[in-house]
Amino acid sequence: MHSELTFLISGIVFGLGAGISPGPLLILVISETLHYNIKEGIKVACVPLITDVPIVLATTFIFLRLFHFKPLMGVVSLCGALFIGYLGYEAITAKGVETATQSIEPQSFKKGIVTNFLNPHPYMFWFVVGAPTAIKALDINLFSALLFVGGFYTCIVGSKVIVATAVERSRFFIKSTIYSYMIRFLGVLLLAFSVKFLLDGLAFLGVL
Repeated sequence: MHSELTFLISGIVFGLGAGISPGPLLILVISETLHYNIKEGIKVACVPLITDVPIVLATTFIFLRLFHFKPLMGVVSLCGALFIGYLGYEAITAKGVETATQSIEPQSFKKGIVTNFLNPHPYMFWFVVGAPTAIKALDINLFSALLFVGGFYTCIVGSKVIVATAVERSRFFIKSTIYSYMIRFLGVLLLAFSVKFLLDGLAFLGVL
């Protein structure tokens, strides 16, 4: 049960970190909410449930065959540590979210799909972090893997929906100190996870 809880917490932290940190999809969530209404913002927030499916399937398929090649997994884990560390640094040093306004017919879901498909972060995350972690969880049991993936997508979508709701009710929320502190706190958690991936990578390589 302890291992299962660890994977759930990992999914939650990564999901929240990706969900509320400034990035192309979050900016689109906010801008569509500001331009039109919360319904359009929620449409964008749900986009990862569609666009990430082929990414998750492809990367998991690859790592199912590579998981027992420890030197390769060590290199991937080190890359994951660097990527998560970079995301943590970005979150801690984030200045805020800037949006532009324009009056055009809403095509929120379509714009969200295009934005997320062209965003390198989902590909990087699932290749160096998500898929290796999901395979480790699957090596324990299927439930652990489902907790990791479920926790991740519940939080990445749910946090964006919460941001859209907050923006709809108070358009100053994204400029508030509370939002800034939330992002920085998640940045610190991401840095902690980057250390874990660093240690895992060194263990795979036989250094530890």
